[in-house]
Amino acid sequence: MTGHDITPHDDDSTADLPQPGRPSGLKDLAAPIAGFGVTFRTMFKKVVTEQYPEDKRPTAPRYHGRHVLNRHPDGLEKCIGCELCAWACPADAIYVEGADNTESERFSPGERYGRVYQINYLRCIFCGLCIEACPTRALTMSNEYELADDSRDDLIFTKDQLLSPLLPGMEAPPHPMRLGDDEKDYYLGGAVAPVPGDPRVEGRINPAEDER
Repeated sequence: MTGHDITPHDDDSTADLPQPGRPSGLKDLAAPIAGFGVTFRTMFKKVVTEQYPEDKRPTAPRYHGRHVLNRHPDGLEKCIGCELCAWACPADAIYVEGADNTESERFSPGERYGRVYQINYLRCIFCGLCIEACPTRALTMSNEYELADDSRDDLIFTKDQLLSPLLPGMEAPPHPMRLGDDEKDYYLGGAVAPVPGDPRVEGRINPAEDER
């Protein structure tokens, strides 16, 4: 046969590779010990005991705690009764009934407001999807996490419990719009500067803790 003969090379590179089932020496001996490495490292560490509730550790600023229904700087409610939060909730924990505002009784800018608002904390998983769905930032989550109770009824929070408190300069609704002629003025900031920059208006700080 002319030309180059095709013959296997004597220095096959695969010969040095570990074959299945072939022991690899020290690695096999050390494998069981390495598997217990985490266990051995934590066995001799001092156990940390948190002195709760006497010593409460502060939560992260964006912690997902109890919900808050926020207000505009003049006291009108930000909730417009659109029910998007209830639709977004994967646990079906939110119940909303909207109603129409009238000139004699106005609770929010625009046409509608949340007449009934309930959150069932027996179902809520604190995922935050409801606050992402809210178009007016009416619903936010505070840092409050102490929600345990021995009554199922007491863990269904109503609108009165969820509404943020009236701050100085706010007026309890119903009342006419104070920050502009229509709802657009409210969402753009209004002719009057919001009370402002106060994070309590959006429920990010627990007023009781902030005043300590």
